[in-house]
Amino acid sequence: MLRRGLDLDAVEFPLDDSEPDPFIRFRSFLYAYHVARAHGMRDEAFVALVRRLDAEVARVDGRGFSVTPFATWPTVGEHVGLSGELWVKDETGNVAGSHKARHLFGLLVYLEVVERLGLADGAVRPDLAIASCGNAALAAAVVAAAGRYRLHVFIPVDADPGIVARLTALGCVVHVCPREPDVPGDPTFAALQAALATGALPFTCQGSENGLAIEGGETIGYEMVAGLVEAGTALDDVVVQVGGGALASAVAAAFAEAVTLGILPRAPRLHTVQTEGAWPLKRAYELVAARVPAGCGSARLRAVLRDAARHRASFMWPWESEPRSIANGLLDDETHDWLAVVEAMLATGGQPVVVSEAALARANALAVEVTGSPVDPTGSAGLAGLSELRERGAISPAARVAVLFTGVSR
Repeated sequence: MLRRGLDLDAVEFPLDDSEPDPFIRFRSFLYAYHVARAHGMRDEAFVALVRRLDAEVARVDGRGFSVTPFATWPTVGEHVGLSGELWVKDETGNVAGSHKARHLFGLLVYLEVVERLGLADGAVRPDLAIASCGNAALAAAVVAAAGRYRLHVFIPVDADPGIVARLTALGCVVHVCPREPDVPGDPTFAALQAALATGALPFTCQGSENGLAIEGGETIGYEMVAGLVEAGTALDDVVVQVGGGALASAVAAAFAEAVTLGILPRAPRLHTVQTEGAWPLKRAYELVAARVPAGCGSARLRAVLRDAARHRASFMWPWESEPRSIANGLLDDETHDWLAVVEAMLATGGQPVVVSEAALARANALAVEVTGSPVDPTGSAGLAGLSELRERGAISPAARVAVLFTGVSR
């Protein structure tokens, strides 16, 4: 499992910074920034580089990166039995209409830095590659076009025709990957692996393929932290929908770093949401949790997780049947960032939850009607999970809880 590590004694959380671009405001938390500085690039040169790339993103997509809304919605909370605070982080107005572009822009910044410094391998730019059925592919296409990279996109046969047309218009090389009888797993991911083996770089939202994808997503968590500090409050719980797991991994990492830096008193309990169509993360969590004795210390937990990492196939394997749901963005056959997410749930006292199609539809209708957000059923699945957790009594009615709206309805 790839993770980037920061010397948290050497960075300072920018609480008083009003810079609207998260990749500039939180640049000291980016690996690319430290690579640039270590090789002599001045701070203002790095900022100029990010602004230029952001302007290219805006040229392609009509908008660049900026802080997205994070606010309380008491009316929504009341509908799910919450008398405390319900905070919603709304990414539907982000580049390409989802949170996915955050993960990928961080990768583009890194690629630009190493090329500028002469650290890239070879004289010819490598191709980039991603496997996705929707939002991640569109985000990757926008960001890759902004950086003038050629992108190979591996998609399923039932990918949205509108998204496929946009991918083609952005210059992507689109590969349609049908499922094969008796071959387990996502065929788009298998095709991605084959492309990586021949020299393409993983321009993906899976931290297991490219750890730097997680830190781009962490800017979402950093904005949440800054908003909570400004409001003088902290969260008890955060509920995150999971497909490949990068968003949950990124949010958990951001809160953990904020606690280490003394910005927040504690990390919220991380709960994750999957659909009845496929829930490989919940299955893996239960298998790992069964090996963690009640009341054991952090050393025992780390030992169990190390063993799980060495024996991945005993905990995470492809879903046995083709998954289906109205929240199709959550239908990854495997949760690629499963280990980091399981670790965060066990460390914070959170839990995975599986929700029905009816619950997903109700949550989406509520989100759209009350908040006015154009969020899709995938993007509002965290709200469905919160409702389920409230019904179980797993989240107190007086709790302060956050959910994330992550994708626009197309």
